[in-house]
Amino acid sequence: MSASVLLRPGHVTLADWRAIYRGASVQLDPATRPAVEASARTVAAIIAKGDAVYGINTGFGKLAHVRIGTEDLAKLQRNIVLSHAAGVGAPLPKAVVRLAMVLKLASLAQGASGIRLATLDHLASCLQKDLVPVIPGQGSVGASGDLAPLAHMTAALMGVGSFHRGETIIDAERALAEAELTPLVLGPKEGLALLNGTQISTALALAGLFEAETVFRAALVTGALSTDAARGSDGPFDPRIHAVRRHKGQIAVAAELRALMQGSVIRASHLEGDERVQDPYCLRCQPQVMGACFDLLQQAADTLTIEANGVSDNPLVFSVEGEVISGGNFHAEPVAFAADMIAMAICEIGSLTERRIAMLVDPALSGLPAFLTPKPGLNSGFMIPQVTAAALVSENKQMAHPASVDSIPTSANQEDHVSMATHGARRLLTMARNAAHVVAIEALAAAQGCDFHAPLSSSPPLEKARHLIRSAVPHLDDDRYFAPEMQTAFEWIVSGDLAAQAGVTLSLA
Repeated sequence: MSASVLLRPGHVTLADWRAIYRGASVQLDPATRPAVEASARTVAAIIAKGDAVYGINTGFGKLAHVRIGTEDLAKLQRNIVLSHAAGVGAPLPKAVVRLAMVLKLASLAQGASGIRLATLDHLASCLQKDLVPVIPGQGSVGASGDLAPLAHMTAALMGVGSFHRGETIIDAERALAEAELTPLVLGPKEGLALLNGTQISTALALAGLFEAETVFRAALVTGALSTDAARGSDGPFDPRIHAVRRHKGQIAVAAELRALMQGSVIRASHLEGDERVQDPYCLRCQPQVMGACFDLLQQAADTLTIEANGVSDNPLVFSVEGEVISGGNFHAEPVAFAADMIAMAICEIGSLTERRIAMLVDPALSGLPAFLTPKPGLNSGFMIPQVTAAALVSENKQMAHPASVDSIPTSANQEDHVSMATHGARRLLTMARNAAHVVAIEALAAAQGCDFHAPLSSSPPLEKARHLIRSAVPHLDDDRYFAPEMQTAFEWIVSGDLAAQAGVTLSLA
C-alpha cells in the first residue's frame, strides 16, 4: 500500500475513497481530536446529571423505555454488540470491510457520536496493523443502520470473533494480542455509536460503483473495437448530434468514442460508397446508452460521496449546546437509491455489450464469417461465448430489480420502514463481475472480427488494445479450449489494463 490518504472527515473526495478501496493507507487528520474529546465530555456530563438519554442509559429499539442504572452502563454497551452480532452468510470481501472501517472512522471523528479518543484510536490502530474484522455478509436491512455487520466489526475490536490478517483468518483475541493491542472496552454510548450507521451499505455501494466504473471504461474500448470489426460508422459520434441533446454523459461518451476511433484505416476504407445507411442500435446508440449510464453512475457517486462524509449515528451529540438528540440519520434510503441506480447502469452496460457480440457472430448483421470462425460448421467459433454473455446479462437483469422499493418492519414495529440498502449494494460486486466477463468476451470477439479486415488496421488507440489482446490470445483459426483465454481477458477488464492501454480518460469525479 504505497499511496496514503489524509482523512479529513467531511471533506474526503471520491478519488480518496477510490484510492482507499484500492488499498491506500489512511492517516486521520489530528485536527479532529478536540471535537471528539468535547463530545465525550458531553456524554459524561449527561451521565453525571442523571437524565434519561436514549443509547446512553436506556435500552435499545423497542426497549428504549427501559432505564439502565449507572453500574450497568458498560455492560449495556457490551451486550448490544454481542446480541446484535447475528449476521449470517459468506464473509464480506476484505477490501469492502476495510473501506467500511475507514468510513466509520471518518464518521466518529466528526465529534457527533460521544466516543472517547481511545476508542477512535483503537479502530485506527487495527487499520494500521491490517487487522480487518471478518463480517458475515447477510443480516442488515439498512436501518437502524447496518446493525448486525457493524456489530461483528465491533466485536472483533473487543476480541470476539475473527480478523483477516493478511491472507489468513485469525481469532480476534489472539490477533489483538499479537498486534500488542488491548481488546476494546466500551464506554457509555460507544457500542451504539459503533453499531449505528450506514458504513457497510456505503462501503458495498462504493465498491460496486468503482468496479462498475472500471467495467464502463473497458466497454467504451470494446464498443469502439466492435464498431470497427463490423465496419460501422463513426458518424453517430459527431459532436453536433450530442450538443443539441445536451446530456453531459452522452457528450462525454461520444467524445471518447471519437478519440478511440480517430485514425482508423478500417473506418476510412468504407467512408464512401457504403450501401448501409444506418448501423444497428448497439453501435449507433452507444453515446446515448453509455452516456445515460455514466450520468447515472455520476449521480450515485455524488450521493455516496455525501453519505461517506456525513454522520449516520443516532442519537447525535451536539457538544456546543450540550445536547443529545435522537433522529434517523441511520436510515440508508439515499444509499439504497444509489445502489439501485448503479445496478441499472451495470445491467445496461452488459446488455448493450452482449448485443454487439450477438451482432458480430451473425454474418447477416456484421458481414463477417459466421461465429467469427474461418471454417464455420467444422468450428463453432464464438457461438458459445455469446451464449455465456447472454446468460450473464440475464442474471444481471434478475438482480437489477430495485431493492429500495421493499421494506419489512423490524424490532416489534418500532423500526417499521427500512431501506434494504445493504443487500441492494451487496449484489453490485457480483453484477460488475458478470458485466466484466461480458465485456471480456466482446474484447476477444471484436479483436477476432478486426483480424478479418487485415491488412487494414484500426486506430492507434484501438491497435494498442488489440496488441494487448493478441499478446496472450492468438487469432482463433480452429476451435480450442477457450475458457482460460476468456479469464485472461476478464482480468484485463477488472484491472483496468485494457482501458488504460487504449488511453481512455473518462472517469467519475
